[in-house]
Amino acid sequence: MSARKSFAKDTAATPKGGKPWRRHVGCLLGAFGVAAVVAAVQPAQAQTLRVAHIVESGGADSVDPVSTNRFAEIAITVYSRLVREDADGLIVPDLATEWSASPDAAVWTFKLRDGVTFHNGNDFTADDVVFSLLRTQSEVIDSPLRDGLALIESVEAVDDMTVVVTLSSGHADFPLLLRDYRMRILDADTCNNDLDSVCETGIGTGPFKLVTLDALGTTTLERYDDYWEGPAKVEAMEIIAIPDQQARVAALQAGQIDIVFGVTGQQRQLFEGSDDFVVQSVPSGGWTGLAMRTDTPPYDNPVLRKALRIGVDREAMGKLVAGAGAFAVTCDHPVWTGDQYRTDIDCGPNPAEAQRLLSEEYGSELPTIELFVSPVSEGAMQMAEVYQAQMKEIGVDIELVIVPADGYWDEVWAVEPFFATGWSERPADQILNEAYRSTAPWNETHWKSAEFDAALDAARQELDFDRRKELYGDVQMLLWEQGGTLIPFHQSAIRVMSSDVSGIEEVAKYAVRFQNIEKSE
Repeated sequence: MSARKSFAKDTAATPKGGKPWRRHVGCLLGAFGVAAVVAAVQPAQAQTLRVAHIVESGGADSVDPVSTNRFAEIAITVYSRLVREDADGLIVPDLATEWSASPDAAVWTFKLRDGVTFHNGNDFTADDVVFSLLRTQSEVIDSPLRDGLALIESVEAVDDMTVVVTLSSGHADFPLLLRDYRMRILDADTCNNDLDSVCETGIGTGPFKLVTLDALGTTTLERYDDYWEGPAKVEAMEIIAIPDQQARVAALQAGQIDIVFGVTGQQRQLFEGSDDFVVQSVPSGGWTGLAMRTDTPPYDNPVLRKALRIGVDREAMGKLVAGAGAFAVTCDHPVWTGDQYRTDIDCGPNPAEAQRLLSEEYGSELPTIELFVSPVSEGAMQMAEVYQAQMKEIGVDIELVIVPADGYWDEVWAVEPFFATGWSERPADQILNEAYRSTAPWNETHWKSAEFDAALDAARQELDFDRRKELYGDVQMLLWEQGGTLIPFHQSAIRVMSSDVSGIEEVAKYAVRFQNIEKSE
């Protein structure tokens, strides 16, 4: 490996956005090491489930699930959705009990669950659904959901338990978009029915209710006994800020947290065979990747982008980073093998073609390639090192710029020209719109393609399944040919939990039903 440049932030400095850095349990890693992080986490009672929070927004994490800075662990425990996915990935009822569409799939009718209450005692009604859906389109909030749900034209409460959603054009898979972990239902009254304001009340209909919020320390939840499916199995939850992936593993080993959702293949070996821990490996659409800003030199050159992707031996990288049997090779498109719209592309390593492209474009004077990377998601550091070694073999020097985990998602991700990224599993239509559409807030590579946008629109409007699958395949081919992200494989979600914990289905993290988790005395 070549020498690696270090990159450190002054904790007293003020990053972009004007929010001063603060020391907290996550920052302790840089100042005092993993041991300090573990020591900072306080013991909890037996019936308190403790999970880690990766602090994606540098402490500005919001309890509003559609906020750009949404606090993911709160979104999935405090609020409910209209629909959710079951263990097989199928859409099933949650706050909506049934739904139907017009023949052109442009008008959808949802029947709602009666007898559900919010944590403040207010009744759940159709008005709350209207409010929650419409606010995703607020230009002021500018939610990451905005582009994916931009086809919502109107939402009407027909009666207290019936909602009609009219789309600007047909979408045969519209309920799939509503299973998004952020598409939660809020209490319109306590949010003052304000469609353009971030709502920080933290009041939902989910199995847990918010007690104290500390995104930089420990956030506490308690069981909501009137949850419509029955009380949760544990009395409380603690969501503990630990942004560094290695520190999360150390905290689990020390018994300071109960679950780590996402360990590397190497870290998995620390727990296998131990009676104190349980390891789950769940096939998943989650991925770690290396993203280039396509609007920034030298990565605005599609020839360079392609050369930096096609020379990769994805199979070898997967075995080294995720571990044998814990990944599925993919060709720089984010649609995983378990998705009905996945298309197969041949992307075996082609170092000779990569060298030819670089030679014709640059001769012997290759541009400087700096890759910014941090231990923020599982395998990011290992992937960068393997990538560096593979590119060295074809004559490309990659300089790794190692940056702190704390503040990474605000200060480095989608800011630096070439950086590590990570995404959780999403359906094809959602991830393609959310991460690659020209106007999407989370378009991390800043790729703007009218051809791609039009192809997405055509795919979601096509009512014939076979033709729709073909169109989504065309979209994925565009990413392979022109895109700016190296996505070498989809990795199985490897999670480790204390043997005292049970009731976790082998599903993606955001499909885990925390109310069913039990913890022994």
